[in-house]
Amino acid sequence: MANKPPRNGVQATSPKYLSEIDNYVESLQDTLWPLNKFIHDHPELAFNEHKAHDALTNFMRLQKGWVVTPHAFGIETAWAAIFNTGRDGPAISFNVEMDALPGIGHACGHNLIATASVAAALATAHILSTQNLPGSIHLIGTPGEENPSPKGGKVLLLEAGAYDHLDITLISHPCLPNNSALVRTTAFARLEVSYFGKASHAANSPWLGINALDALIIAYNAVGLLRQQLRPDDIVGMHITNGGAAPNIIHAYAAGALVLRAPSSARLLVLQQKIEACLRAGAEATGARVEVKVTPGYADHIPNRVLAASYTQYFNALPNIPDPPIPSLDTYTYVKASTDQGNLSYVLPSINASFSIPPGPEGGANHSRDFEVASGTREAFGRAVRVGKALAGTAVEVCCVEGMLRRVRDEWKRDVERAGDGVSGGMGW
Repeated sequence: MANKPPRNGVQATSPKYLSEIDNYVESLQDTLWPLNKFIHDHPELAFNEHKAHDALTNFMRLQKGWVVTPHAFGIETAWAAIFNTGRDGPAISFNVEMDALPGIGHACGHNLIATASVAAALATAHILSTQNLPGSIHLIGTPGEENPSPKGGKVLLLEAGAYDHLDITLISHPCLPNNSALVRTTAFARLEVSYFGKASHAANSPWLGINALDALIIAYNAVGLLRQQLRPDDIVGMHITNGGAAPNIIHAYAAGALVLRAPSSARLLVLQQKIEACLRAGAEATGARVEVKVTPGYADHIPNRVLAASYTQYFNALPNIPDPPIPSLDTYTYVKASTDQGNLSYVLPSINASFSIPPGPEGGANHSRDFEVASGTREAFGRAVRVGKALAGTAVEVCCVEGMLRRVRDEWKRDVERAGDGVSGGMGW
């Protein structure tokens, strides 16, 4: 593809290769839009993204120079596409989420995440090839982000070696309120508690029983009272899953479930210890036996400031900057949701760029039917394309700027060390 003059609004003084990236991605729009629309209109649940898997792998097989592996890393709906320049350089991954939500389809906009990552990977490969730059691009289809039971897709891929020997990992996520490259998410875990007591007749001989439901209610109230002394960015949700068998017996069994969120994995461990003490208190007070099953969720996401600065530069250099503006690079954007990209960010440098899309008719946020409508529009697709260009610029800069990857790694090491010390940087919104 011959070099074209910059589009209107892309200046010659823009970041390196932005004009070429912009023109190349613009040339892909007529093929990317049907792919985006197909994924949106055929929602599939976690680890069952068969149509999306096939559509994306078939699309990538049509791209020159890419080696495509379907059903990769022992996961049926995972896949990988690799472009290798043959010149030693940074190994960069772009992640493609595909799964939808039960009953409300792509109400988290994973079709847009897929579009942005595919556009970014193709544009980066194009620039590396035409400019004789070193490096390799790894486009990874990551299933099952919405259902981390027992583990999210990126966690399974991480364990399977998909991210071994890679240098950075890039992804994005649509929303309504934010454009930001410095996105922090929460760490979370799920606890299931079971109490085992002794049944007896509630009228004739209640003193012979051990009331498992009483144990659960004591624990429930203890958790409620604990909230007074939790931090504002600690989040605890609890519900009763089994409240006993009948009203005229002392209950032999009762159970509940909790979801805990905290601004960092280190803080989550502290919160979990406090909650488990409340659960033990119920058993201690009643004489019931307690069992607690802990299912690890996702780690908090640690964004890399060096990568975020590059992304912001490219995003803002494109014409018609959408609102809201990206905050300054000394300001994190806190999101109280969680993602398995967080687990990756503890292993290699990452950004999870948040991007705003035009709202649906009712202004509903992520995980609403209204957001599902919003994520299927051409306007939302256009925002995802813009993000893909900015992600590509970031990747290209890592490959072509001497010393940048070293600065990225140094920043990442400091950030992970701070996260291990429980330094989260502040409260979420």
